[in-house]
Amino acid sequence: MPVSMKDFGLDRLSVAERISLVEELWDSIARSTEPILLTDAQKQDLQLRLDLYRDNPNAGSSWEEIRSRLMEGGD
Repeated sequence: MPVSMKDFGLDRLSVAERISLVEELWDSIARSTEPILLTDAQKQDLQLRLDLYRDNPNAGSSWEEIRSRLMEGGD
């Protein structure tokens, strides 16, 4: 059964406290050695993206370009 924020009273935390908790959770996931199992659909999507990249590695934009556009408010 899925767990909700209300189950643990997390809905009563401030936004800053919830962000801090998310960071702590993410760090714990990053340290975990438990394997992450992908669905067949996720595997297919990853393979498609890898194939597209291999076909044209220069397509798309770098993070720096995307960030710059976002900061400028452009598309």
